[in-house]
Amino acid sequence: MLWGLLEGLLGHACPGCGGKLDAPLLCFACRQGLKAFAAGEMVYLGLYGRLGGVVRALKYGRRFGLAPLLAEPLAEAVLAQGWGLSGVTAIPTLLPRLVVRGYNPPELLGRILAARLGLPYLRVLRRVRYTPSQPTRGRARRRLPEDLFVPVLRVEGSWLLVDDVLTSGATFLRAKEALLKAGASRVYGAFLAVRDPGALGPYR
Repeated sequence: MLWGLLEGLLGHACPGCGGKLDAPLLCFACRQGLKAFAAGEMVYLGLYGRLGGVVRALKYGRRFGLAPLLAEPLAEAVLAQGWGLSGVTAIPTLLPRLVVRGYNPPELLGRILAARLGLPYLRVLRRVRYTPSQPTRGRARRRLPEDLFVPVLRVEGSWLLVDDVLTSGATFLRAKEALLKAGASRVYGAFLAVRDPGALGPYR
């Protein structure tokens, strides 16, 4: 929070709109514009074209303070759906990437979401394979190995699976399959941004 105040004093730009920071981490206008949308079995804050700067600030810029701001509208949207969740987990990353970056943005967001929802957060899945970034076109699930993720815990009931960006939907679907194998009866999704509106199709 102190760093966010310092950014404003130094004239740093808001990661949401590129304008001047008149509040810590995210300007007032962008804060007021944070609203989650529901599409079938998922909730998200908006399209990547609008929220890309915020996502990159959290993912690569180490702006950890953005996570609570972004989690709040997502939590409100999840509660409004009445999904009857048993817990929250997130798309895991590979250990080398975690060591380099120091944190996994989806897990950071997922832990805050779980706290807002009054639910447990568990690391249910482990990522065992590397895959390049997914294209924004088409359904690339068939190109991803079926064992991209493996369960490390057994769970029950409905679970919320969190990721920062839904691109083609392929990675999320592989993680969803693994979570169902772990024992979940149903899996819902929560994302900061969606790159391709067409990728929403499987969740409507």
